[in-house]
Amino acid sequence: MRTALLQSSGRPGCTAENLTFLDEAAGRAAAAGAGLLVTSELFLTGYAIGDDVGVLAEPADGDAAGAVAEIAGRHGLAVAYGYPERDGERVFNSVQLISAEGTRLAGYRKTHLFGCFERDHFTPGEQPVVQAELNGLTVGLMICYDVEFPENVRAHALAGTDLLLVPTAQMHPFQFVAESVVPVRAFESQMYVAYVNRAGREGELEFVGLSVLAGPDGTARARAGRGEELLFADADPAFLAGSRRANPYLRDRRPGLYGPLA
Repeated sequence: MRTALLQSSGRPGCTAENLTFLDEAAGRAAAAGAGLLVTSELFLTGYAIGDDVGVLAEPADGDAAGAVAEIAGRHGLAVAYGYPERDGERVFNSVQLISAEGTRLAGYRKTHLFGCFERDHFTPGEQPVVQAELNGLTVGLMICYDVEFPENVRAHALAGTDLLLVPTAQMHPFQFVAESVVPVRAFESQMYVAYVNRAGREGELEFVGLSVLAGPDGTARARAGRGEELLFADADPAFLAGSRRANPYLRDRRPGLYGPLA
């Protein structure tokens, strides 16, 4: 499946402008033959927007979700986008996957919150593995800091995830995560990982870009620079199947030894 990674911070604080930007990117992605477009963490609102994150948060079936569904359906490709999700008094850092027909396939709430801003403004999610079937692949959802815990990614591997989508807001000086950790996660758990970052400066934060679609062989199938970019790479089921046959990690596990680690 041809996958488009939208490396951008959008227009922080303005959902309407970000929806317009998403619409334009979806058109370019569809024209390039992509079946899936993935945005960065909290793309619809911006990340470093303080208390406005609660003001701009919407339910999973809110107006913004409806607008994304319309964009996906009109351009004929699936869209995974980051947004703040309101559920009653609680707000979650979430990602939602919409099908090419404009229907909701899955929603995931970030389970590992990073730093004081996230802990002050969000409730952590409690479901570590969320999946959906898309174009012959089992697609999993995760957000940023979650992928830095190997247990999370291995849980997806054991549940059969083929392509793990990770909207992120990776900032300086942690670029080694995009450069090194993510390709290793793809290799050790035998899956594709689409890690899609923000870019540029927001307030005191400098996002490092470097979005990547890493393959199960640990290589970067596509790698962005530091600025706004729409890049493409293929998640090939045949290559994944061959890599899993050749790589013994999952077969050679000894789960009986790992109990004390939990």
